[in-house]
Amino acid sequence: MTDTPMPVHTTEAALTLYPYQKRWLADDSRFKVGMFARQTGKTFTTTLEIVLDCLDAEAEGKRARWVILSRGERQAKEAMNEGVKRHLQAAGIACEVLTVPFDATVNALEVVFPNGSKITALPANPDTARGFSANVFLDEFAFHQDSRAIWKALFPVISAGWKLRVVSTPNGKGNKFYELMTDLANTEWSRHVVDIYQAVADGLPREIDELKAGLNDPDAWAQEFELQWLDEASAWLSHDLIHGAEHPQAGLPEHYSGGVCFVGVDIAVRNDLFVVWVLEQVGDVLWTRELIVRRRISFAEQADLLADVFARYRVIRCCIDQTGLGEKPVEDAKTAHGESRVEGVLFTAANKLALATVGKEAFEDQKIRIPIDQDLRTDLHKLQKVTSPTGAPRFVAEADANGHADRTWAAFLALNAAQQDVGSPRVSSRACKRVSRLTRGYW
Repeated sequence: MTDTPMPVHTTEAALTLYPYQKRWLADDSRFKVGMFARQTGKTFTTTLEIVLDCLDAEAEGKRARWVILSRGERQAKEAMNEGVKRHLQAAGIACEVLTVPFDATVNALEVVFPNGSKITALPANPDTARGFSANVFLDEFAFHQDSRAIWKALFPVISAGWKLRVVSTPNGKGNKFYELMTDLANTEWSRHVVDIYQAVADGLPREIDELKAGLNDPDAWAQEFELQWLDEASAWLSHDLIHGAEHPQAGLPEHYSGGVCFVGVDIAVRNDLFVVWVLEQVGDVLWTRELIVRRRISFAEQADLLADVFARYRVIRCCIDQTGLGEKPVEDAKTAHGESRVEGVLFTAANKLALATVGKEAFEDQKIRIPIDQDLRTDLHKLQKVTSPTGAPRFVAEADANGHADRTWAAFLALNAAQQDVGSPRVSSRACKRVSRLTRGYW
């Protein structure tokens, strides 16, 4: 094939494909992963490959089977209607996209061919990833929630010789798509990378300077169009900072040496996690001695767990999230353990910024040791600093099966408890400069 736009002739029109799309279509590797800039036709091209595979099978009297797993129901519908259905109609083939129940909560979209070939589209989760024997297309895989759990459930599905197609734009380093794209030692995978500059060089009609100026967001441009891994820019704690604080002896109560301790508590409401983080001061380093994580336990059980921590450790100070339903637990803890040792912290925007700054400084200065645990890594890394519509910085963390950055806030509360002064969240002189830069003109 030459690197010129390739017309795919149908009974109605000729569909022009650009060289990067031709390269993707021509690659018949069993395992194929592609990282494409936004709006360069990655889903469109891959659904074309799926349709052509089904048509070839039908012409030979065989059956092809494909499953499309998208990040949500809307994206599954778009893949079927703007991809599969459009390609079939362009080929002069009438088709109907059927809605069929997959389970009690999820519907599947299907196109069935005369000889029995079938294309099914579903929103992705570990349950929908099971139960098929088919070729699979993971669309925008970097944005699938619980991508590793989906991967674990999915891979046996394609083990009997089926093909696997994975495409996405990047979405940080904490997902399976990042591993697929960067694990170059795994030569079983054929990898394709097409940023906006390559797509335009191949003939895609886009005005790069106009797009970049219109977007007016350097981070979004770098991730969505230049395909940069933006974790280090958007995540409050980078993977390097997290890994640098990990130690195999952290998080083990048996290593407690009897020193003074500082505790952070994130109060649980409904599906959030109740977390108690215990730090022991050893020299100038704060060692995690215990990390207690519970889900859906009563306030009475939470109080009992905290009382046990006070009984087993020399707790000098404990900071507790006082926001919302935290008012009563804080009052009870002060009564039980003393007002001089227990402090409630309201999670206002200003206090969260101060807590996060204290936390980041401890990781940067390697003054904290944390357990080696994948759930903890994910929790610490999911917290992101974003800019609100008013321009003020705020912190967000996507809620998933691993929590809502509850461990992270417990860690920051414990680190705040370890500060020398008593009162509202505080920062060192160096961290004060960071807060000033982030908040100047907003508070």
